[in-house]
Amino acid sequence: MEFLTLFLIYLCFVLTAIALLCICTGRKESCLARSVNGASQVLSFVIPTRLQRATQKALHRLFHTRSCLFVVLHVALQAAVYGEYTWEVFVYCWELQFHLLLLLLPYLLLAGNMGCFILCSQANPGIITKSNHASLVKIYAYDGVLFQKGIVCPTCNMEKPARSKHCSFCSVCVHRFDHHCVWVNNCIGAFNAKYFFLYLFTLTAMAATVAIITTAFLIQVVLLSNMMHGSYIDDKGQERAVEILFLIQHLFLTFPRIVFMLGFVILLTLVLGAYCCFNLYLALTNQTSNEWYKSRRHGCSHHLALQPHDRRVVYKNIYSKGVWMNLKEIFKPPIVSERKKKT
Repeated sequence: MEFLTLFLIYLCFVLTAIALLCICTGRKESCLARSVNGASQVLSFVIPTRLQRATQKALHRLFHTRSCLFVVLHVALQAAVYGEYTWEVFVYCWELQFHLLLLLLPYLLLAGNMGCFILCSQANPGIITKSNHASLVKIYAYDGVLFQKGIVCPTCNMEKPARSKHCSFCSVCVHRFDHHCVWVNNCIGAFNAKYFFLYLFTLTAMAATVAIITTAFLIQVVLLSNMMHGSYIDDKGQERAVEILFLIQHLFLTFPRIVFMLGFVILLTLVLGAYCCFNLYLALTNQTSNEWYKSRRHGCSHHLALQPHDRRVVYKNIYSKGVWMNLKEIFKPPIVSERKKKT
């Protein structure tokens, strides 16, 4: 039973790490999906055709259509981490007289994170319809490089407003499209970007807080046991002073689930922290993940379009209005008022 529990935690650890690293980029086709497609081509020589078709349908449904699978995985991982934290770390820390407010901080962050998660997943990201199309077109100007006037979405049969994109997952065009997040099962656009930003920030803070408290608990255990000043007999029968590696092995054998959880939340903190910093950079520069990726795909800062062959046009972000105004736009997206329409 212990081995099965550790195996399940390890499996969730690996799947989540790969999914976070691949999906956080917001690209249309994740590197995980490309890796699976490449592997399926190699295995196509030994796998029956029917099984190949069934696998392709399953992968298409998983990575190219809206699915609640990652939402379920998201909730299951949070439940596993908080279950381990509650039944072991919290109890041990309470016995070691840790401050109650510190121990309750992860639960407060969890409440805020779940609120942001619900708002982000249920809110309208900025779906472009025939009724709001005219007003959304007027909000952002076309830069002529990443977004050009007159481009019609073949699925929605409407001209694409600047900074919009058609989401293949949801089959709709989204205003100020950032990316489709499988963890909230919704697009991230102009009207729910603030909820996603807060969701990401609270999720990072949750992982970091649990990691800090768990690390403090393990350090306290080591200090109380006075293990650092002890010694052990190695495989050759020689007496050696306790080293860090031996200490980690001892803690893993004594608290296997706690150490496993700590490794998971540390990796989660690093990955989410890096992605949180990236999203903060995008917010401060008034860019979306889609625009950042497209600007790199078009040659970083250069774009050749309708110009002589010996002349290059340097791409410039025309939507940036300064750090404060850019950050304000995330939490209060611009709209076209009725007064502007009349004039």
